[in-house]
Amino acid sequence: MKKLLNTLYVTSQGAWLARERENILVRIEQETRLRLPIHTLGAVVCFGQVSASAPLMGLCAERGVALAFLTENGRFLARVHGAVSGNVLLRREQFRRADDPQASADIASILVATKIANSRTVLQRALRDRPNSNESQSLQAAVTHLATLQRGVRGRDDPLDSIRGTEGAAARAYFEVFAHLITHEERCFQFRGRNRRPPMDPVNTLLSFLYTLLRHDVTAALEAVGLDPAVGYLHRDRPGRSGLALDLMEELRAPIADRLALSLINRRQVKGSGFKYEESGAVTMDEKTRKTVLVAYQERKRDNLRHPFLDEDMEIGLIPHVQAQLFARYLRGDLDAYPAYVSR
Repeated sequence: MKKLLNTLYVTSQGAWLARERENILVRIEQETRLRLPIHTLGAVVCFGQVSASAPLMGLCAERGVALAFLTENGRFLARVHGAVSGNVLLRREQFRRADDPQASADIASILVATKIANSRTVLQRALRDRPNSNESQSLQAAVTHLATLQRGVRGRDDPLDSIRGTEGAAARAYFEVFAHLITHEERCFQFRGRNRRPPMDPVNTLLSFLYTLLRHDVTAALEAVGLDPAVGYLHRDRPGRSGLALDLMEELRAPIADRLALSLINRRQVKGSGFKYEESGAVTMDEKTRKTVLVAYQERKRDNLRHPFLDEDMEIGLIPHVQAQLFARYLRGDLDAYPAYVSR
């Protein structure tokens, strides 16, 4: 089993990352502010104006530590990685199934059905916590509608476009009632629907940022087991897009990212004053809020749960790695079907 290592998030603008033997140094204005042994890290994620020396990039590649560069607001820019891992037979099987429309649809139907199930769980949790709220009727209606969509996508030989249509309908139903899950009274946290590229309100900004962090973790997990993150089934090939990483994210968005976003808002860990409104209409987080979110994400990854398929206790941060391993086993023929992660 893979050991859950820490992720170092560097948000200080102007920081310089360097190598000192087997350590990674974080320097700001020529002063060393942090020194960490490389073997304690699983990934380094740099936001904004953060630079790294070539020797440090080489050390990360040698030790299998994912080094990624994102914009200050969390948009992915680049990644440094070493030699491609895994065996060629596994990747050939991944590509063969991606070229087969029916095989792709079979995998996509599992992922979409699980995404819908996990979205329902988030809504059902709100119903259970606030059974007499004014929104309980619309929440219950959405839960029922999602159950119908879930039954429709599972066990049928629908083409890929039909499965995508069901996924879109489920996302609309889920986000139409997402506002009812937010108890923070501050006006800026009123949610009127999902928007992105760029996000136009604080809730969407928070969701998009957490999805970026989750995609980074899923991409690293897929690379670790020897799969190509770019070749997906629900998300088809497109230059610059991590199709398979986006595929496996679908089952994890609601239980990991959405629940954390709701927790941060409802527990007042983020405030409206922590978001900046650009002239273009885009909404971004200030540095303090970004650090709060990153710390909360790291802490969330250390929470324990019981994996429903393996029936083992593990940290949430290991779920992407476990699901990547299970997906590789499915492609190898060790499992009859891919056991997607179903949250409870």
